[in-house]
Amino acid sequence: MELYYSFSALIVLASIFAYLNYRFLKLPSTIGIMVIAIIVSIFLVSFGETVLPRTFGHLNQLMGSIDFTEVLMGAMLNFLLFAGGIHININDLKEQFWPVVIFSTAGVVISTFVVGFGVYYLLPLVGINLPLIYCLVFGALISPTDPVAVLSVLKMANVSKSLETKVAGESLFNDGMAVVVFTVILQLAVGKEVDLGVENISLLLLEEAGGGLLLGVVLGWVTSRLMREVDDYIISVLVTLSVVMGGYLVARQLHISGPLTMVAAGLFMGNFNVKFKMKSVTQDYLIKFWELIDEILNAVLFLFIGFELLLIKDLSHFIIAGIVAIIVVLIARFISIWGPTKFMSFKTRFSPQTIKVLVWGGIRGGVSIALAMSIPKGEYSNVILSITYCVVVFSIIVQGLTIGKVANPKMIAKEEQEQEVAVEEH
Repeated sequence: MELYYSFSALIVLASIFAYLNYRFLKLPSTIGIMVIAIIVSIFLVSFGETVLPRTFGHLNQLMGSIDFTEVLMGAMLNFLLFAGGIHININDLKEQFWPVVIFSTAGVVISTFVVGFGVYYLLPLVGINLPLIYCLVFGALISPTDPVAVLSVLKMANVSKSLETKVAGESLFNDGMAVVVFTVILQLAVGKEVDLGVENISLLLLEEAGGGLLLGVVLGWVTSRLMREVDDYIISVLVTLSVVMGGYLVARQLHISGPLTMVAAGLFMGNFNVKFKMKSVTQDYLIKFWELIDEILNAVLFLFIGFELLLIKDLSHFIIAGIVAIIVVLIARFISIWGPTKFMSFKTRFSPQTIKVLVWGGIRGGVSIALAMSIPKGEYSNVILSITYCVVVFSIIVQGLTIGKVANPKMIAKEEQEQEVAVEEH
């Protein structure tokens, strides 16, 4: 019942904040909810104990009683990634296969080390000394772009289909690599013996990412075959819910990536083909159901992120360090995008405008905070959580609200057309 009460309170708060945002702030829904939650958190941290002691106590108790890492990584993320996968056209993804694969693997590793060494050398300038291994832990958890934040922001940005697929595809698939890198470096940081051999790391990646993708494909294929014979939206919804809930339980038992399982299953089940007996009306109901789930859970997630401020001790002491981290993360994002594009130029051309959107569209979100909160409590955990929070808030609010202006559709279309002509001439 405790979980029910907690979730009920979060839904009520999310609906109130969504209404206030719609009436007054008029920001994109999820960002507006997070902004209001942050404003309320700042007010409560500053004056709550004297002005509203009971409210401050209840909210602190509510946020403290919820394991954010478990709730996000173990429950909400599966629904959100499945919903994201359903909306990706698999043919568009095939066209952008190499950019998505390289950005979600090599890009994550490059970013991890650039961020790690960047903060290791720059944070001492603002009075914070983190061991290199913990700087690399921060690099690993902040490098994956958050699929939930990216997909919600992309809805507002009027970008070309190919560019949208690159950004969305990377964010959906980079979790597997990021979790492996983060797990290995964190084990080293806490003193566990880890075999750093290429064979062991490759095996871990194959088990985590490859196993997750394989399970997702199997689940998607089997349930798609079953749904071919069904033209009932209630059964279709129940089947897809069972794939998400049951699929996660299986992935957890097998110790493979639940998020990648959900992405693969969503991709399979979202691309209806001519053999489906399901009428377009039933398909429409199914898609709308998952859009609704997506919106509700997004609202709760961004509310979570806003209220996480209540749990971070002495955040004001780390604001300057947070600004340093923001700059380092943006530079690392540029290097991790620009570098691989030089090697991909023989297959895919990347215009300056495309690179700009890929860099600025690399939004960080709840996944980074969840990973930061999973670090065992110690001397450096609060520092990492605080600077992670600064990067995430900047990323969602500043990058999220300006990506539409950065993504100039006419300029992108013009550059892509010029490149196509250049390729044809060669």
